Amino acid sequence: MSNQPTMRAQMKSGAGFIAALDQSGGSTPKALSLYGVEPSDYSSEAEMFQAMHDMRARIILADGFTSDKVIGAILFERTMNETITGKEVAKLLWEDRGVVPFLKIDKGLEDQAEDVQLLKPMPGLDDLLAQARAKGIFGTKERSVIHGANGQGIDKVVAQQFDVAQQVVDAGLVPIIEPEVNIHSPSKAKAEDLLLAALSAHLDALPQNAEVMLKLTLPDVAGLYDVLADHPNVLRIVALSGGYSTADACQKLSQNRKMIASFSRALTEGLNVRMSDAEFNAALGTQINQIYQASL
Repeated sequence: MSNQPTMRAQMKSGAGFIAALDQSGGSTPKALSLYGVEPSDYSSEAEMFQAMHDMRARIILADGFTSDKVIGAILFERTMNETITGKEVAKLLWEDRGVVPFLKIDKGLEDQAEDVQLLKPMPGLDDLLAQARAKGIFGTKERSVIHGANGQGIDKVVAQQFDVAQQVVDAGLVPIIEPEVNIHSPSKAKAEDLLLAALSAHLDALPQNAEVMLKLTLPDVAGLYDVLADHPNVLRIVALSGGYSTADACQKLSQNRKMIASFSRALTEGLNVRMSDAEFNAALGTQINQIYQASL
């Protein structure tokens, strides 16, 4: 795909952050509620997803949502197949906003076992990846969760993530590997040490031409993941906000110089459906500026 080298260069060294606009079915009601749209405001799943799409469209079309500060955006599969102002969302992001489009490909999480939650099976993944590539998507994202410092569980999470990542690489896309560490875990720091070791081992085993990105919880020890950012197979490391407030997430991010943000809830904090366009643009602009500065 002709745009791939330009997108890669932007993801490798562009100044800014990746917006996570990929809330799925399970997290949509909460995201809408924070935006001022309550369950009583919609009467079907279709209406709920339409309200979510309207919110995402408003964000993407906002004045501050351009590659000046937002270098990438992660989409939900449903969003990839929608349009905004009559244009496919991935094309609009890249052609009109200069923002590199990614796709969330996971189907949610398995129940917790060995202090982790693995990815649910992803039937039809090869077809989805082919469809994504045809629509101009650059890369993917798949999220697992680590709840405690259980070496066996963490090894299973990382092994599964890299199996999926290889499938994504083979399809000509760049995977964002996301083994989130729960910020409320009492053994968070130890879990992060175990995760670092597991990620390092799997990165060292990758073929030379396989390029991945990592999306990691902001670590208790600042700079913990710097060594991974310097790995030849890693294009970029991005940080998830994980439930921290925007201020806390940005403060922690600023201590990790080799990570940039990929925030979801922190990006939309303070936005409300009833805001005028001017109020909405100003509020979103404030969030974008704060996250951008912390990502520099």
